[in-house]
Amino acid sequence: MKTRHFLQLVALSALWGSSFMLTRLAAPLLGPNLLAGLRMGIAATVLMAIMRALNHPMPWAQWREFLLLGAIAVAGPHMLYARSALDLPAGYGAVLSVTSVLFGAFASAWMKVDLLTPGKLLGCLVGFVGAALVVRLGPVHPTPEVVAAALMCVGGAALSGISTPVLKRTISRMEPLTITAGMHAGAVVLLIPGALYDLPRATFTWPAILAVVLMGSTTSGIAYWLYMRIMRHVPPMAALSSTFMITGFGVLWGVVFLGETTGPVIYMGGALILLACMLVTGFNPLRRSVQITPVRQETENL
Repeated sequence: MKTRHFLQLVALSALWGSSFMLTRLAAPLLGPNLLAGLRMGIAATVLMAIMRALNHPMPWAQWREFLLLGAIAVAGPHMLYARSALDLPAGYGAVLSVTSVLFGAFASAWMKVDLLTPGKLLGCLVGFVGAALVVRLGPVHPTPEVVAAALMCVGGAALSGISTPVLKRTISRMEPLTITAGMHAGAVVLLIPGALYDLPRATFTWPAILAVVLMGSTTSGIAYWLYMRIMRHVPPMAALSSTFMITGFGVLWGVVFLGETTGPVIYMGGALILLACMLVTGFNPLRRSVQITPVRQETENL
């Protein structure tokens, strides 16, 4: 993996990590279904405006494919994550969501778009442990509601992981902007019923509205477009490794902007997350390409 692609994933993860803080602000006021629907709607609007500005036509004839991609890549995970957050502590949700990398690893190997190596599996395990240390898991009572929420969270992670090799194959036929706009438009259609269900109980405040606009336009719309552009050049497993870093950045932004406490265990978890990303992506900053230059043998007549 090239250094520039690894740094792009780090920057993108830092941007996506802010979603934890923004969701924490907006979800209790708007409701999880309405939040997800508005977020996808704003993202689709922004992306289609970009397509119009670039004179990039939308292939509406492939609407069935966009609905499928929207369901498994964005609508399904967002809906399941949001619903599970109502009963599952945030730390457990963050850790369970990183299992998407493991689901993506097996799906990529099954679809023959990436290799499943011992190093990558080790990276998944290290990343899981690192995420658990970063979010500082506390005690939880395994009530039926909590167990159901955990299963929903794992289901969202499974959809997110499985969608990655599917998107990797789709990129070979369509432009990243087209795919991103199409699947967000498909996600809006799928999320409308849930959004309408939450609408009567929603409380619209300016902070909640601003949070939704930022998530829809930036962390969903533009960020996912950039993610698809990066995916053109990296294997699915490398792209999914950003999930580890998203968890770390989510905690970091909570410390920086919300004044949450930190400690040595969090630093250890962050180091493990970085190691996991390097194992999964194969990125090694110490590796240098060895350049062999021919040596001219000159003879000297005495």
